[in-house]
Amino acid sequence: MTKRIWFITGISSGLGKALAQTVIDKGEFVIGTFRNQSQADVFNNQHKNEALALVLDLTKSEQIDNAFQLVKQKFGRIDVLVNNAGFGFAGAVEETSTSEVREVFEANCFGTLELTQTFLLLFRQQKSGHIIQISSHGGFKAFAGFGIYNASKFAVEGFSEALAQEIAPLGIKLTIVEPGPFRTNFAGSSFRQANKIIEDYHQTAGAFRERMKQVNGKQEGDPDKGAKVIYDITKSNTPPLRLPLGKIAMLTLTLKLESVNADLSNYKNIAESVVY
Repeated sequence: MTKRIWFITGISSGLGKALAQTVIDKGEFVIGTFRNQSQADVFNNQHKNEALALVLDLTKSEQIDNAFQLVKQKFGRIDVLVNNAGFGFAGAVEETSTSEVREVFEANCFGTLELTQTFLLLFRQQKSGHIIQISSHGGFKAFAGFGIYNASKFAVEGFSEALAQEIAPLGIKLTIVEPGPFRTNFAGSSFRQANKIIEDYHQTAGAFRERMKQVNGKQEGDPDKGAKVIYDITKSNTPPLRLPLGKIAMLTLTLKLESVNADLSNYKNIAESVVY
């Protein structure tokens, strides 16, 4: 059987790094992306003939196109696309400047969207493949102090849910992965915060920022176990649309569903009263 070809963004650390190693260990081929050329060079030296590292900034359209052309010419196909790259951002909605919002969306949403759109050409030609969108439990339920990040992941989940329906008749699968807190660098040096702080939000957004600092390095999620689960999902004939990872993620999704269900039940008569 021919080796499957994976394209995974953001493999320098965390879940992306663990997933790339899992795929390599399974004997399949990884094309992975870094933001830094020296990191890519080290990776290529370590994994000759079993993987290929590229430098890719998701906010630069020309780099996305260059990566696609390389994959198309060198490999001619793609079996699994994993949109993992992005970054966390904390700050109350009012604290966050428009420029900061744009930076979050360019990386977490628009870059993911453009890369997905670009690689769909190969998927459609093949009539096969699996797209894995790494979202977050915060892509399903919002948290005070995390609203802009939530919004960027809500957007990814929105277009991905529609895309899954559009590509299903073409033989292409899509899964949205929603990890809870994992022991990665997400809450560490790669985590960004709003420059502005408003004291009125000290008990909400401020408390969230402090909590992120306190849990860093103590999160419940094991990246290696998460990577194995993601790999196994790509071998399934009937993968889920959404895949929460971790006990906290399960609790988060459950709380959101209960909240929505309560509103539906409590305001059903009002909702239905507005029709002709």
